[in-house]
Amino acid sequence: MSAAKAKPTTAGTKRASSMGALRRALGFLSSHAAALVASGLLAAVVTVTTLLVPVLSGRAVDCLVGPGEVDGARLLDALRLLALSIAGTAVSQWLLTALTNRVAYDVVRDMRVAAFSKLQRLPISYLDSHRHGDVVNRIVTDVDQFSNGLVMTFQQFFTGVLTIVLTLAFMFSLNPLVTLVVAAVTPLSIVAAKAIAGRGYAYFHDQSARRGELTALVEEYVGGKGVVEAFDAQELAQGRFEQVDARLAKASFRAVFYSSLINPTTRFVNALVYAGVGIFGALAAIDGALTVGGLTAFLSYANQYTKPFNDISEVVTELQNSLACAARLFELLEEREEEPDASDALELAHVRGQVDISYVDFSYVPGHPLIRDFELHVRPGERVAIVGPTGCGKTTLINLLMRFYDVDAGSISVDGHDVRSVTRRSLRAAWGMVLQETWVKSASVRDNIALGRPDASDEEVRAAARAAFADEFIERMPHGYDTVLGGEEAAVSAGQRQLLCIARAMLADAPMLILDEATSNIDTRTEVKVQAAFSRLMEGRTSFVVAHRLSTVRDADLIVAMRDGRIVETGTHDELLARGGFYASLYRSQFER
Repeated sequence: MSAAKAKPTTAGTKRASSMGALRRALGFLSSHAAALVASGLLAAVVTVTTLLVPVLSGRAVDCLVGPGEVDGARLLDALRLLALSIAGTAVSQWLLTALTNRVAYDVVRDMRVAAFSKLQRLPISYLDSHRHGDVVNRIVTDVDQFSNGLVMTFQQFFTGVLTIVLTLAFMFSLNPLVTLVVAAVTPLSIVAAKAIAGRGYAYFHDQSARRGELTALVEEYVGGKGVVEAFDAQELAQGRFEQVDARLAKASFRAVFYSSLINPTTRFVNALVYAGVGIFGALAAIDGALTVGGLTAFLSYANQYTKPFNDISEVVTELQNSLACAARLFELLEEREEEPDASDALELAHVRGQVDISYVDFSYVPGHPLIRDFELHVRPGERVAIVGPTGCGKTTLINLLMRFYDVDAGSISVDGHDVRSVTRRSLRAAWGMVLQETWVKSASVRDNIALGRPDASDEEVRAAARAAFADEFIERMPHGYDTVLGGEEAAVSAGQRQLLCIARAMLADAPMLILDEATSNIDTRTEVKVQAAFSRLMEGRTSFVVAHRLSTVRDADLIVAMRDGRIVETGTHDELLARGGFYASLYRSQFER
């Protein structure tokens, strides 16, 4: 996320962006049409019963004819109806709140499900180019912010609009002239609120983006706290946090400042409305056009008429924030997905493991090639080691083999099939992987090992753990294989996580293997044992081993030495040493010091 200050766009663009987000949000609401209709009916009931209260109160006042003169029968009828109206309002309001909350949170659930499902279909390049904290913020925090506005809209906006319309109708029935005074002043409030809200949307969008930036930064430093302390960089981290936090504070202040102008503006106009009703209503009462009870009802209606404008102004403010947050989620939903498999894509089956890489070019950034004219042919069951300095393209080659990225030119084939002509699922199922960057999920040890084979039996899981020399430390955990990883009770070291990943690959039992620095976090003694287990696992399987420590690749059938995205040398360990070239210099740099 760029740290540069986001500039508000023009008013027209802002309205378009806001309306676009609103249209997308309405799409999620369409599946709840029945509940929305019921909410509308309940809102109408709440509004009507609420508006009956001033009429019935005015009728009760008119029953007090003078000192000692009270029309008791009419007064009791009015009070009885008043009590029923108040009870009807309370019950309908409760049902409206319960129903709208249910709809709002169902919509939020649907949005999160859609966003997480979208993540599964996005290419790896998207996550490589976006800070993970910002992606998390879009799915979690931004959707929460949207839900707040949705609940507020359901509970106040529709009721408020109905209240305004029906109040005007009730007032018109009492005295058309005074009602026209109210209607003449009202547009001032609408115009002012619209102008302020239109400008506030851009600032709320900026605020949401800064919040995502701060979330990403906190995630970054929490994950790297040990490194920060090791290099005594706490002050640097604190300074960077305060800079990003200050940008968020500035964006938040601007968003809140502009949005907060709506409420006092509408209140000022509402005060004018109330004053106009008081003055012209009093004159009407003097002329006999209104009774005292009628004037009382009119003043109550004036209060009820103006109150929704205050409520709606708050809703508009929250809605601008909500739509700005929703827009960031919709940006994620609109991201270009991974190219789908071809309609006639093949399912890889009975894989022998012949891999042909023919004249491959690839670059992450157009115009900056990383791999160029790469050619390699691997026979079934062959064990290939890929070595070379950092940044030479070793891990990139693995990404291409797995088809996390597609080649720019050339082709990669498995058993004679171009990987672009087979389904990704079957291609990736053909590879077992252990990466340098270990990943375990917040689940039991058993579930972590069985990630690729959830139907594996307990004995198969334990056998894989024993083969990876992970069984010993697992049994020492509080609940053994049922221990849930991720909490303080089950903290595991980097080496233990790597052993779990190795056990995962062993259980998957795929016909081909990729080992990318698979033992980098393991102590030397355990590494010797794991390498022996890998040797057994790789028998008869095509294997690609990426390694910096050249001691781990001596037994490879073929060693591929890479530099600057090209193959420099190929051969066995003894052949390359005898040649005295690039590989020999790498080897000597590690062992002859």
